[in-house]
Amino acid sequence: MEPLHITAITLVSGIGRGMTATADALRAEKSALVPCAFDGLTMDSYIGVVPDLEQAPVRQALQHLDCRNNRLAQTALQTDSFDARVKDAIGRYGAGRIATVIGTTSSGIQEAEHAYARRQSEAERLTPSFSFENSQSHFSVTAFVREYLGLRGPAYTVSTACSSSNKVFADARQLIAVGACDAAVVGGVDSLCWMSLCGFNSLQLLSHGPCRPNDANRDGLSIGEAAGFTLLEREPAASGGVRLLGCGESCDAHHMSAPHPEGLGAIAAMSRALGGAGLKPADIDYINLHGTGTPANDRAEDVAVAKLFGPGKLCSSTKGWTGHTLGAAGMTEVAISVLCLTEQFVPANLNLTQPDPVFQMQLVTQTRPAKLDAVLTNSFGFGGSNCAIVLGR
Repeated sequence: MEPLHITAITLVSGIGRGMTATADALRAEKSALVPCAFDGLTMDSYIGVVPDLEQAPVRQALQHLDCRNNRLAQTALQTDSFDARVKDAIGRYGAGRIATVIGTTSSGIQEAEHAYARRQSEAERLTPSFSFENSQSHFSVTAFVREYLGLRGPAYTVSTACSSSNKVFADARQLIAVGACDAAVVGGVDSLCWMSLCGFNSLQLLSHGPCRPNDANRDGLSIGEAAGFTLLEREPAASGGVRLLGCGESCDAHHMSAPHPEGLGAIAAMSRALGGAGLKPADIDYINLHGTGTPANDRAEDVAVAKLFGPGKLCSSTKGWTGHTLGAAGMTEVAISVLCLTEQFVPANLNLTQPDPVFQMQLVTQTRPAKLDAVLTNSFGFGGSNCAIVLGR
């Protein structure tokens, strides 16, 4: 397939609102992770929170879709002039020729959590103000983004755990290739909720401090929240910029929650992404790792990278800044990779004090300038749902 142009992009996460704030935080090695005290829930872990969402309801016309997840989405749509750039694209193509493909895992489930918590007994019905369709439903956030931007093209949600908002790029690329649309708004939105925090805690996957991806003493992940969006087009709105060169997907189905120990699914996804981009492993200048901070995930990813790229490939995980934003992780790290390409730097693998001695990757220990022409970014989800993306200048 022909490369697609990234003509607008935005990101909101715990480290900042917008691409400039994100770049500043990466250069300053400023983490968003704080002790977990969210929505009345306190636990021995750290989280990445986007502040003040409680005071930012969605606009009046979309009040029926109001929830934390859609408030987070709205914040990102209003950042980096993203909504204005989409309006310009509507003028070029028409609202019916722009698709909306969004990745999420928990969507607006916090509204359901609150509805259940307000019940006085098990026999009591949920409050009439709770609407599954407009909050907890996975399509809620896609419906919100589509209505907010005034789009009328194909629209759906991708929910493949932590690879969700990498896979939206592959889906949008296919939609444009077959002529179903001329452009696409893709992205990922996932907000903090009790289910995610308590669920990962029950799996004993949460770190007791800020997560330490690829460290010899890593003990788990830190959960974060984020929203980010990209406008993909066949033709660039201006010269220069970053292009989507290739996408690779796989599903190894090795285990419900653990990656294949030999990284077979990861290798397949990265190989297909390279093939789609027409590049060789040596052409990739930097890899933004999935790198969650769990012992099994980081070990399997290192094995996969070493088998495909050989030892010494320049890599880092950026989850030490934002936390693992689950269904928004792919989009979060695509945005960071775009910054790496446009501003020519590689971000450090934050909180890395003692690299795992068996790893063969060259882990970036300090944020520094670098000459980058092509970057690969990985996202791997529960059940072995894997997706790799290649971006280039």
